[in-house]
Amino acid sequence: MLRAAGVGAGDEVIVPAFGNVEVAEAVILAGATPVFADIDPATYCLDAAEVNAVVGPRTVAVVAVHRFGRPADMARLWDVGQRHGLLLLEQGESKAPYDEVEERRAHAAFLDGRLRGVRTPERGTEHTYQQYVVRVPGNGRPDRDAFARAVRSRGIECHVPVKTPVHRMPGFRCDVCLPETERAADETLALPIDAVLTKREMQRIVSACNALGGLLQPAF
Repeated sequence: MLRAAGVGAGDEVIVPAFGNVEVAEAVILAGATPVFADIDPATYCLDAAEVNAVVGPRTVAVVAVHRFGRPADMARLWDVGQRHGLLLLEQGESKAPYDEVEERRAHAAFLDGRLRGVRTPERGTEHTYQQYVVRVPGNGRPDRDAFARAVRSRGIECHVPVKTPVHRMPGFRCDVCLPETERAADETLALPIDAVLTKREMQRIVSACNALGGLLQPAF
């Protein structure tokens, strides 16, 4: 898409650092330079205000990546693009059948109402919960990683969705201030949300997480 739009050498393209390294790699393959902007902590997608702040004279495009089943704020990003004459591209997530999405939403509502000691995802009418991502409060990564190990020891599969932001990876490392991206990388943890999970399995997830309530001091 970048090449088809004429993006190439000397151009800059704004992308998120939280998530897929493939997006930044695609910019480089097109001959352009990726510029990282911070995310909205509620959606984990590009924050339009942060995008606006990093637009420069060589900026020609923005790539919005929808994350965890929650879409980016395309209306606000479109406004920024229009203001600066930028191309706005989207990287979407695969769509699941309606019944599967509704079952995941039901599971998410179950977890939202019962989990303690973690910050549950912010709800949205368009959220499809491709991943159910909570935040483990405390002092960042040590607390999140300890929590994840403890949950796994109770037989619950969980994973860190983004271990290293792209701007800290070899080949992309740069001196840029992305506080929400850094915080999300240190605090987020994806819990099971598959549509096939039974009520009993969902309750096991809740019990395993809530049993660790004394592990952390919530920092709300």
